[in-house]
Amino acid sequence: MANVEVGQEAPDFTLKNENNEDVTLSSLRGKPVVIFFYPLDFSPGCTMEACAYRDDTSLFENKGAQIYGISRDSTWTHKAFKDKENLPYSLLADMKGTVAQLYGCWNEAAGIADRLTVVIDADGKITYVEHNGPAQLRDQKKALAALG
Repeated sequence: MANVEVGQEAPDFTLKNENNEDVTLSSLRGKPVVIFFYPLDFSPGCTMEACAYRDDTSLFENKGAQIYGISRDSTWTHKAFKDKENLPYSLLADMKGTVAQLYGCWNEAAGIADRLTVVIDADGKITYVEHNGPAQLRDQKKALAALG
């Protein structure tokens, strides 16, 4: 079960993106943000989900939203994955699972994050949460619908 709930302020964090640049959630206020935790770069299900977000990026942008994928992979692996799949959004490296733990989606037994989608409004409040196990894929259209 996720530690985050609709209506609460999204827990703040800072992670490195694929270019080794810091991304701090609270610095993104003023625009809606969609973060999706996923198990691993290059795995079949994660690739399908990442590419679905890629294919719908313009729909998210039309609602003013920024998308960020988060997994335990390194910045280098994220860069290779992003380049291979032509992903137009940033991937954030949570190598120790600290942020996944903060959001309640760290799967200790597997050493990876479960699939968690969180939609955050421009004021930093959570408006949508979907928490699935590692093998249960999500539909990014639900996050898109949550943006209103």
